[in-house]
Amino acid sequence: MSLSLVQSRALVGLQAPAVTVEVHLANGLPSFTLVGLADVEVKEARERVRSALQNAGLEFPHNKRITVNLAPADLPKDSGRFDLPIAMGILAASGQVDASRLTDFEFAGELSLSGELRPVRGALAMSLALRQLQVSTKLVLPPGSAEEAALVPDAHIYRAKHLLDVVQQFLPPSNEPAEPAGEGWARVHPTTLPAQAHYPDLSDVKGQAASKRVLEIAAAGGHSLLMVGPPGSGKSMLAQRFAGLLPPMSIEEALETAAIASLAGRFTLARWAQRPTAQPHHSASAVALVGGGSPPRPGEISLAHHGVLFLDELPEFPRAALEALREPLESGTITISRAARRAEFPARFQLIAAMNPCPCGYLGSAARACRCTPDQVSRYQSKLSGPLLDRIDLHMEVTSLTAQDLLSAPPGENTHAIRLRSMAARDRALLRQGCTNQGLQGQAIDTHVQLESPAIAFLNKVATQLGWSGRSTHRTLKVARTIADLADSETTQLTHVAEAVQYRRALLSSHH
Repeated sequence: MSLSLVQSRALVGLQAPAVTVEVHLANGLPSFTLVGLADVEVKEARERVRSALQNAGLEFPHNKRITVNLAPADLPKDSGRFDLPIAMGILAASGQVDASRLTDFEFAGELSLSGELRPVRGALAMSLALRQLQVSTKLVLPPGSAEEAALVPDAHIYRAKHLLDVVQQFLPPSNEPAEPAGEGWARVHPTTLPAQAHYPDLSDVKGQAASKRVLEIAAAGGHSLLMVGPPGSGKSMLAQRFAGLLPPMSIEEALETAAIASLAGRFTLARWAQRPTAQPHHSASAVALVGGGSPPRPGEISLAHHGVLFLDELPEFPRAALEALREPLESGTITISRAARRAEFPARFQLIAAMNPCPCGYLGSAARACRCTPDQVSRYQSKLSGPLLDRIDLHMEVTSLTAQDLLSAPPGENTHAIRLRSMAARDRALLRQGCTNQGLQGQAIDTHVQLESPAIAFLNKVATQLGWSGRSTHRTLKVARTIADLADSETTQLTHVAEAVQYRRALLSSHH
């Protein structure tokens, strides 16, 4: 048979659309043509496949006109993932493997010149796509990628180390070997995963009881947080321990997070079901932060999905990068649109940001005098726009400990104790309204916050005095509801609103 069809998958955002690799062998001048909107990496497959087939002792049809089409033609294809399906297509078209037995399988893998199979990005996304289609298609992948794809429940994954291991499974009946296949081919079952995720412990942070209280509120309600304080006050330590306060990940959340990490080539089994903390450097561009490129790749905000995005030295980030955060903070998704293609990535993260109060860092510090002029302070703080600050629920001042306090202070409260309280409050909110307090929108805010009359009067007065926007007022209400949940209160009382106002008023008024 001179025509063969082999199934594979491309990557577009978090989707893995099906690709049919069509191979046709015809008489004529010998050539090897690859069509179907293939990227440079894919076009280089011609040389890899030719060398791999020859070095594996298989026959390459030199005297034929070979045409390989990657359908659909308008879907962009990148990376070396199509090496293995192209090789199998050539072998099927030339009768070296049984084409009829390939129909229940999908293939992906990069070939070395010797025929060894190398891992590919996005194996987990491919496996998830098959699960969503609810089909029993079997997926053949290289070592590393196969173990990753097998994390999806009930997936049919096969690992092959070498091209010959794959060929041996699909030989025509007349050529089937007398001996069973070697160790290179195996059905992959989910590996033993870490029993629980491990995070740095908050007991490492001495003192800072007020800061830990705000972290507890942020974890309980899903709120974003901005920490302001001098250098060395503990802002980074607090932020890096925040993920440990969040509830354990569900299987669906763990799969989504792992699939995004797999797209970026960052997934490791050791970090399975561990809430990510993405910490991009302040020189990161807007594209690095939100994602982009062609084809679009996930940015840091998507890599922080179901976890924490920690932006240290917040005013030092490029203005365009910070402004790009505004929409995903509200919607939980980021859409990257290009002329030919549109990709959507999930980006439901908790933003933890940290900054110094001024360029030298010591404005308001008791330890050292600030040497910045009022104009420098104003210019530094104004790098953060009002709309962005408006979208950050909690603003907290982190003060430095004296050397004496630091050396004599006992270990702080550990992460486990704080997490139990924040999870209990979060469960109350989920039971009441089906989402975290941060997720409340529109009419649901009035329905579930249940403000008492003195609290309404107080909030009206504060919002009027400080000139708050409707968004600021609503976000304060959500924080107050979280504080009420931590106190196991049915209604939101004056004390809860007063504490919520305290986490917003001082810093916003100093910035404007």
